[in-house]
Formats: sequence, C-alpha cells, structure tokens
Amino acid sequence: MDEQIIADVEQWLDEVVIGLDLCPFAARPRREKRVRIAVSHASDEEALLNDLQAELERLSETPAAELETTLLAIPDMLEDFADYNDFLDAVDLWVEQFGWEGELQVASFHPHYQFADTDADDPGNLTNRSPWPLLHIIREESLEKAIEHYPDVDAIPERNIARMKALGPDERKRLFPYLFG
Repeated sequence: MDEQIIADVEQWLDEVVIGLDLCPFAARPRREKRVRIAVSHASDEEALLNDLQAELERLSETPAAELETTLLAIPDMLEDFADYNDFLDAVDLWVEQFGWEGELQVASFHPHYQFADTDADDPGNLTNRSPWPLLHIIREESLEKAIEHYPDVDAIPERNIARMKALGPDERKRLFPYLFG
C-alpha cells in the first residue's frame, strides 16, 4: 500500500506542484532526488507526532545537499479536514516545544483543504489539495535563500489561485483524479 501512496504523492508533486509551477522552489530538489516522501501509519495523534519527530530529526541531521525536504503522508487518520486543521495546532506547538522554530517549519496539504472564507468547491482550494493528508517539512534556511532570489514571492498565492480557476474540467480530472475521478 505504501507504494501506491507514494506514487499518488509523486503524481501530485510532479504534475500539480511542479507541473503547474505552484511552488517555484520545488523542481530543483525533486530533480536532484532530495525530496523524501514518507508514510506514517499512525492511528492516533501521539503516534503521528512521534513519526513527525523522527522525520524532523532525519531532515535536521541530513545535509541539505542530500535531503532538502520531506513530505509525510498520513493515510490512516485525519481524513476530515477540520480534524486535520485542529491537529496542525499540535504540530505548531510540537515544533516550538522541541526547538525546531527557526530551523524547520511544517506546511499543510489535504484532499479537502479549504481556505478560510471560501466555499468548499472554490477552485482556489486546489492549490493545497493533495491526494492524502500531508505534512510538508521545510528547511527555513533553504526557503529564505530561495525567496531572496525570487522576484515577487508575495504574488505566488494569487497567481496559483488564478491558475487553478483557469483549469478546465478535463484538466482538473487529470490532475486531481482523487477528487474528480
């Protein structure tokens, strides 16, 4: 089953995140095989936080030249976006309590991701919709360096939302088979 979960995440990463240039910083680490996709089979929050801790430690202890970022897929829990969103508070507290602030941060992606003040079917939500609930562990130093060399980082979210709204129904089905298949 892990192989299928990883394949789903790779398809999303390659065709959506990189293919649509939603994250202009993702292509190089992916091309250089410095993106780890891990799967947590945790069935409760404590076990998931322990899996997250293991991935935080792995990323921190591995040079960026070998491993830039980690995507932790969560297939066995947090299917409900409200539960996932609540869990992110625990993640933030965990990162703070264990001293990862300033070194690592965690971004969020979910099949039912919904930005505040949007309808569930708003195409803009597709920018953060992944095939499985994901925790994306990012090196802050690498992100800061990438942002320094990117001309208008503040325009990325608006550009991405416009890109999602411009997708036709066939493109949505192809890119998001787990949502529109």
